[in-house]
Amino acid sequence: MVTLDITREHCPMTFVKVKLMLAKLNRGDTLDVVLNRGEPLENVPRSAAEEGHRILEIRDAEDPCHVVIEKA
Repeated sequence: MVTLDITREHCPMTFVKVKLMLAKLNRGDTLDVVLNRGEPLENVPRSAAEEGHRILEIRDAEDPCHVVIEKA
């Protein structure tokens, strides 16, 4: 699993960074995205799913949050 910390990024750069990292991965690889609550937590999983990737887990019980994505 690869980890990407985007806690210092702001939308729309949050998903841009995720998209660039996913492009480097092989199909079936997982990406653990570390992000903040609010807009990033709402947009990153939705945008990834819209692009066909699978959201495996969303951990938002504490800051920062984590979204685990499996590359399609």
